[in-house]
Amino acid sequence: QVQVVESGGGLVQPGGSLTLSCAASGSGDSLDYMAWYRQILGSQRELVAGVTPDGRPNYADSVKGRFTVSRDNTKNTMYLQMNHLRPEDTAIYYCYAVFSRLTYKYQNWGQGTQVTVSS
Repeated sequence: QVQVVESGGGLVQPGGSLTLSCAASGSGDSLDYMAWYRQILGSQRELVAGVTPDGRPNYADSVKGRFTVSRDNTKNTMYLQMNHLRPEDTAIYYCYAVFSRLTYKYQNWGQGTQVTVSS
């Protein structure tokens, strides 16, 4: 059974840093595109950052220059280094992963990890 599990959330002061991890397991299929999304209660889930299998990142404008997404394909793990955090970054952060088997692709979501930025 495919699992996508986030870790690393917590409470941090404004201006602080936090690193999230997302580990994918339980599949012998190839791990394709991975991304971080976030959702504030009452709002739609939004893309924060994503990374292709060869390491090419993409970012939401709101986090460019502050967040860095990366992945370790040997560990099937993606990371999100978050610096200069702001109160508006407070949200549940979800990991999104696309798997592929020959020409068939499917996706999976993690359960989410809470990030709270507050003094």
